[in-house]
Amino acid sequence: MRCPFCAHEDSQVKDSRPTEDGAAIRRRRQCEGCAARFTTFERIQLRELVVLKSEERREPFDRDKLLRSISIAARKRPIDPPRLEKLVSGIQRQLETQGEHEVSSKRIGELVMDGLKALDPVAYIRFASVYRDFSEARDFEAFAGSVEAGE
Repeated sequence: MRCPFCAHEDSQVKDSRPTEDGAAIRRRRQCEGCAARFTTFERIQLRELVVLKSEERREPFDRDKLLRSISIAARKRPIDPPRLEKLVSGIQRQLETQGEHEVSSKRIGELVMDGLKALDPVAYIRFASVYRDFSEARDFEAFAGSVEAGE
């Protein structure tokens, strides 16, 4: 593993342990060149996924990007970070096991909406406001009303 500080090619694993949700292994490493310490995560990847965007553009699936967008929706909400990690891992696993190489951004958005709906109604509405492109206050009002009604 290349050192992020000095780019030395070799590092030594000092500690390994599974993450809280068991979906990855966290490794503490020490560079053999500069002795700096850093952390890496090792995850199972069943297949390379490509996201098909709405304008027919394609880009590689980025787990960290998905986690960031969900974290923004959940900011200042009583949701533990490991629960968000578990949500993202579940979404990624669903996408990888569906058998398709390409997945639409719409499909990813729907999976996030389903997951957030079960976690926190405010984070769900926040994500929906961006995902569904709310442009007016009444869009929020109508959507929040449907959430309260349990639709």
